[in-house]
Amino acid sequence: MNSDSDLQIAGDLLEVQHLLRPAREHPTTVAEFVGLARAIAADRAQWAHLVRYDTTTRWYHRLRTGPGYEVWLLSWVPGQGSGLHDHGLSSGVLTVLDGELTERTDRGKRTLGSGAQRVFAPGYVHEVVNDSLEPAVSLHVYYPGLTDMPMHTAQCAAVRAAV
Repeated sequence: MNSDSDLQIAGDLLEVQHLLRPAREHPTTVAEFVGLARAIAADRAQWAHLVRYDTTTRWYHRLRTGPGYEVWLLSWVPGQGSGLHDHGLSSGVLTVLDGELTERTDRGKRTLGSGAQRVFAPGYVHEVVNDSLEPAVSLHVYYPGLTDMPMHTAQCAAVRAAV
């Protein structure tokens, strides 16, 4: 048998349980946090019945916690926005579950449709706004859990001017 590789596997790998790593109960890597967000997004039964829309303030609900991380569900009616901010020492994954959101940074703006994800490191400054005519829902995973969300009002005009 000719092959480009000298490695050949005989038998069923799934039968070799000692070679398989057990699934982690909680995520610990960026890829696993992204996967957690995707899994929750795909299972509407976990979150859709919880969503509320509030025209006076952005609505949010802590959906889940784990060792060192939090998962938040947010709704956005047209025109609502976060203001320019960062997440302190927390990294995060933002996933749009329904609708469309606009993310603004000093580099410009990006439209995020349903299913879009953004991963960000501590200190990442952005503003998220629902510029559309329909409500939106998003999922936010923070590690470590969100304890600080500094607002950046002095830079706000510069970011808006850039977009």
